[in-house]
Amino acid sequence: MMRRIIIFPALLFSCTIIIAGFRTDLTAPANNPIGLLAPPEGGTKPTPNHILFKSEINPPSGGQGGSAGRQAHVGVKPIRIGLLIQNSSSVEAKNGAEMAIAEANKNGGFNGRKFELVVKSMEGPWGTGSKQAVDMIFNDGVIAIVGSHDGRNAHLVEQATTKANVTFLSAWSGDPTLSQAFTPWFFNCVPNDNQQADILIQEMKRKKFGKGAIVADDDYDANSAFKSFVRRSAEVESAKPVTIKIDKSDRDMSETARIIGKMDTDCLILFTEPAVSDKIISELFKMKISLPVYGPLSLLCENSPLYSYTDVSANLLLLSSGEWYMRGKSEFAAGYHEKFGSYPGASAAYAFDAMMVVINAVKASGAERERIHKAMMETDYRGVTGTIKFDEKGNRISPVIRVE
Repeated sequence: MMRRIIIFPALLFSCTIIIAGFRTDLTAPANNPIGLLAPPEGGTKPTPNHILFKSEINPPSGGQGGSAGRQAHVGVKPIRIGLLIQNSSSVEAKNGAEMAIAEANKNGGFNGRKFELVVKSMEGPWGTGSKQAVDMIFNDGVIAIVGSHDGRNAHLVEQATTKANVTFLSAWSGDPTLSQAFTPWFFNCVPNDNQQADILIQEMKRKKFGKGAIVADDDYDANSAFKSFVRRSAEVESAKPVTIKIDKSDRDMSETARIIGKMDTDCLILFTEPAVSDKIISELFKMKISLPVYGPLSLLCENSPLYSYTDVSANLLLLSSGEWYMRGKSEFAAGYHEKFGSYPGASAAYAFDAMMVVINAVKASGAERERIHKAMMETDYRGVTGTIKFDEKGNRISPVIRVE
């Protein structure tokens, strides 16, 4: 039986972790970096849902340590910030957020109060994300929430935080519809899919690619990025790449790769989940077909196999700023490696920046939950992923600046 692959032209071109300070009971994955990047590979699988971890609260900066240092903060209520992660194996985002919390506490916290990280996994049936956000707000007493998860869950968290008037900063999803709710409580420190599409289109023009091929599947984040790319291409009257909508019956992607191999194309743009992209690239390598490969930032999620393809990951990093992925230049990468024994991926870098932005806003607002979103609007933070500012809808507006 022939496998069905549809080809058509594009339109136009609860795990709860409470962390104060730095120590944690979840093990960061081991790492075997390739090229500039550090793929998060291997490691120990974290403990399943519904287990509570709590680390010791560090003594205040400049204190004497030991029991005397800890007793100085007995009875002082910590400032809790929530981190929602995709699943219990998402240790990179947790590690990045931990580093930000540790840095803030090393510098004295805020008005004698330590910052404390509350982490919850969004694993479970549909609606778990909303429940976890509500639990964080009303049971854990978090003052703001950072989210490192897909766009589908981000919408649930946005609804919950908006109803509770709590600031929500997305540190991963590029779904542009999140900011279209026009809520003052939502912010995004990742370039959204429209912004990423603009960068990709500019790169296609710069490289003078006349013919492009797109492969797309039904992954939520990838599909969101695909729609943005097609729409923005139409708006600027860019070239019309051919789109292959893959059939799930093509499990090893060999048929998809065969079709790509027969096409006259200058580049390949993948709007799929990372595992599918990996299979396509692997099959093309077997066929000795060499094409420049591009795609959305979501392809560099935690444990993505695409980190192992140096040229591909370098093209994906066109969508990110800063120097977090450059081992020789990045203090963040060096510090992460020293603490966790591996180099950071994109989710760790964006989680670190997101947490630092929230911490700064908490300080600027006097740690008053109702005022944090106003302080966020004044953000002008130079982070490891570049300078972060927000527009009136909460989108990140800073340009993507490449570090060579």
